[in-house]
Order: sequence, then structure tokens, then C-alpha cells
Amino acid sequence: MSGPLLVAGSINMDLVMRTPRVPRSGETLFGEELRAIPGGKGANQAVAVARLGTPVFLAGRLGRDHFGQIILSGLSAEGVDCSQVELDDGASSGTTFILVEPGGENTIVVATGANGRFSTRSAERLAGLLGRVELVLLQLELPPEATARVIELARAAGRRIVLDAGPACRNPLPEFFRVDVLSPNEAEAEALSGLPIRDADSALEAARELLARGPGAVVLKRGAAGALVCSDTTTRFFPPHPVRVVDTTAAGDAFSAALAVSLAEGKELEQAVRVANAAGALATTKAGAQPSMPTRAELEAFLARA
Repeated sequence: MSGPLLVAGSINMDLVMRTPRVPRSGETLFGEELRAIPGGKGANQAVAVARLGTPVFLAGRLGRDHFGQIILSGLSAEGVDCSQVELDDGASSGTTFILVEPGGENTIVVATGANGRFSTRSAERLAGLLGRVELVLLQLELPPEATARVIELARAAGRRIVLDAGPACRNPLPEFFRVDVLSPNEAEAEALSGLPIRDADSALEAARELLARGPGAVVLKRGAAGALVCSDTTTRFFPPHPVRVVDTTAAGDAFSAALAVSLAEGKELEQAVRVANAAGALATTKAGAQPSMPTRAELEAFLARA
């Protein structure tokens, strides 16, 4: 087990409905039962880290409302330290609307809520904590200036940083590339690099373009096509794991959390990506965001079979 991790990111309530397809403009479809499931990339990744047996602090912002109370209770039950989660009297908790199609693919709309009020001052409150953590895991669902400030503070404290570059960002701040590992999916890599990704060759071209902007390594999540690692010393494709896909929601979060935990435990980058690739695949075999995050035992058993 490594020292604790800090995850700074969004915290939402996911409202999930299975639907035969995404409705066209002006069309009404009948879906299945609506489910309220705690989510948000930051919270998902914190839960995933905790389930892998690593102590984790979560920094973010919730509304002081009914959803916020439910979310905090669930995070605490998972073993996530929520002492750095701010409560906002002036905004509702973030809410995500997710439509899941029969093949497991999803369409997502986010109402940012209190997440959008996590500020640079919020980031600066983490300065005293950074000396106590092994690694910092970030995403792009908080205000960009706040995320950039966390990166600056983590670098000043000598902490390693993994940035899950989601959701897609077409105007990244320079600080987003001053991380140890930048990990977008294909859509996010296209947005960051400006290069289309159609196949393995174009994925590698986009990864090299991103690497040239400053991160220590690029780990490209390719979904059903596996994963790609690109650094100054290595380039390697990881094939996908054949699984029965139920729901792809938060598979990237499981990947990023397992990547961060593995690096914090001292694994080399390629070994860490092998573990992360398995975690992402395993998460697609269950419905929901946080409910699909694998435990350490589940992941190790999956890797042993693979």
C-alpha cells in the first residue's frame, strides 16, 4: 500500500436512464426506470482509489442540499476522507443526466452546480495537505483556473500529478501539460491536439503531439481499442480486454484511479497501464458510475484470468 492520494474534482449526483437510443430533437422516447447514483469524475475516482485499498482525500464542492447529504454519506461509507469537501449554501450539488443505450454507450449532460464554485482559493486551502500525499489525481470538471492552481501547488510540493483530461477541452491552460501523466480518451486527445484519431497510427500521432507540449508521459485511453502509452523512452499499445459491456459510464475513471494507485505504489508506467487497462474494462461489466468501480480483489482476480 502507498501513502494517501489526493483527488481534486467534481462531485455529482448521476440521474441515469436506460433508453433504446438517444432521442432526436423534438422527439419523446420511453426509457426504463430513473436511477439516482452518486457520481462526478472526482468522486468516482476517489471511490475507485479507496476500493483499491489506498487512503484517499477528496477535494471538491457540494451544495448543502439533499443530494449533497446523500453523496457525502456514500463517500464516507466507501472510506473516502471528505474533510476537504466544501459545502455551498448558494448553489445546488452538481447533477449529471446520463442516457445509456443498449450497447452500453452513454450520452451525458452535466449541470455543474457547486462544482463551478470551487475556486483558486479553494485550491490554496489544499497547500498544507499536499506534503502528506503520495500523488495528486485531477480531471477537468472543476473550473480550469482552480485545477491549474492545484497543479502549481502540487508541483511546488514535489508531488506527482496525473491529469485525466476529461471532459474534452479545446482551450487548455499551459499548466495542464505540466504534469507527470496526461491521460485523455480519444475524443479528449483530439480536442487537445487538434488532430483527428481514426486508427492506431493517428492515435500515436496525437499522443506524440501532446507529449511535445510538456507532460512526462501520455496515456491515451482508447476504449474498445485498449490503451496507448507514449513517453520519451517508450511507445506501447495495450490490447483491449474482451468483456460483456453493460455500461461504459465511469470506465475511464476506473482506469485513471488504477493508474494513479499503481504509480503511487511504485509500479513502472507500463505495468501501471496494464493494471489500469484491466480496471477500465472491468468497470464496463457493471451498471452505474461508483457502483462499477472494482475492488482490489476483483481487479487482481481479473488480471490473473487475463
